[in-house]
Amino acid sequence: MTDQADFALNLHRVAVPDPSSNACWSPFSVAGALALAREAARGETRAELDALLKGFDPADALDVPELAVANTLWADDDLTLDPGFPLASSVRRTAFSDPSTVRRLVNTDVAETTRGLIPELLESPPPSDAAAIIVNALYLKVGWLNRFSETTPKPFHAPGGDVDVPTMNVTEKFRYAHRDGWQTVVLPADSGVEAVVLLPDVSLEQPLTPAVFDAHEVTRLDLSLPRLDVRAKLTLRDTLRRLGVERMFTRDADFSGLSPDQRLFVDDVIHEAVLRLDEEGLEGAAATAVMFRTVSMEIPSDPVVVEVDRPFLLAVRHASSGAVYFLAQVARP
Repeated sequence: MTDQADFALNLHRVAVPDPSSNACWSPFSVAGALALAREAARGETRAELDALLKGFDPADALDVPELAVANTLWADDDLTLDPGFPLASSVRRTAFSDPSTVRRLVNTDVAETTRGLIPELLESPPPSDAAAIIVNALYLKVGWLNRFSETTPKPFHAPGGDVDVPTMNVTEKFRYAHRDGWQTVVLPADSGVEAVVLLPDVSLEQPLTPAVFDAHEVTRLDLSLPRLDVRAKLTLRDTLRRLGVERMFTRDADFSGLSPDQRLFVDDVIHEAVLRLDEEGLEGAAATAVMFRTVSMEIPSDPVVVEVDRPFLLAVRHASSGAVYFLAQVARP
């Protein structure tokens, strides 16, 4: 529990630094996708992912009938795969030379797994030199064991001022704790799923440790909780770099466990999540895509300096045929 909570809180602090904004993401989906990337990584690339994902085992939380999880490897038709990679035997092959088709196929597959809650994980086609995408998608829908009995408008003290929101009410026994400036309420749901409400005494900026997730004492509560419907999309490259996972985003990355013949690096990690809570229960969906690109050339560590500060020529041409549309001589800009 501690390792899982550590991962969630550490990434949350970096990915969602603004306490005044709504946010939603799935630590399970992100960790699941990165765990598959770790299986492909070697050397220092793997060591950095090991340090981030220590203690994470996706099998720990898969025994929930209402949880649908799909791990998929999409690979270019010409990419040679290591047969030992976990998803190599079930790879989805397609021509990455047609990025629009890749985007459509991935989005359609994710939408199916998430019951339509995430219809467009990839908002744009992958880069022209992309070669593979690892996708984790999940969907969960469960009912409360103690359902809310009444919903009325009540004020919510938002950062920008009080607003009236539909607020659910229930009086029942729940696991509860109040320590270190946080109140913890555990809402049990079907199949061993539970929602944990973490309510700060002052603000979301106050310190939060994994211990706050623990609540063992059963207490009778008169609980008021707003209905919830929140969605967010995150690009996690900078977040992961700040947490020590850097090499996989460079051209020094080692993903020979995915492809022994082609050098690959991760371009970005794209994540989207949706979470809804109402009187009957909760529904959530999430998807994470790890985008792999090929290393086509070595990039010099120091940039070449070019200063266009004297007369020059400028050509405007068709990229593939080389036909020159315009040629200009610039002597006095």
